[in-house]
Amino acid sequence: MPEKIYNVLFLCTGNSARSILAEGILNHIGNGRFRAFSAGSMPTGVVNPYALKQLEKEGITLENPRSKSWEEFARPDAPKLDFVITVCDNAAGEVCPIWAGQPITAHWGVFDPAAAEEEQKNIAFAQAFAILHRRISLFSSLNPSSLDDLSLKNSVREIGLTN
Repeated sequence: MPEKIYNVLFLCTGNSARSILAEGILNHIGNGRFRAFSAGSMPTGVVNPYALKQLEKEGITLENPRSKSWEEFARPDAPKLDFVITVCDNAAGEVCPIWAGQPITAHWGVFDPAAAEEEQKNIAFAQAFAILHRRISLFSSLNPSSLDDLSLKNSVREIGLTN
């Protein structure tokens, strides 16, 4: 029997930087065990070029990167989500859509690299990438099928406390 592939949605307000980085990282290091998506509560409609530049620098490419609404993932025909993780402080406090299947939710707040001064953007994106990469590496090392729901929920939430 093939191993289950877990669907993970990374949320941020604009879906232009942090959630895009997280999607790319997990799809790259998830070893086919995870399928990552990203979305925003108020998508900008444009992926931040610094996010794409940082991913490219790390050898990660995104297929058809775009800034999209989280409403796409609340539709009946959307992929069933196993995890929903907010990566910015604004989205953590917003009222989210009802996710079918009651996925495990967590908040992994990361500073907004897009808010950095222009001359600091490359450094800010590299730092945000590093934090997300560490957290996603920990996350991808979990074996969800071997943990009970409470242990899994606690583990995923604790990852958000690491830098």
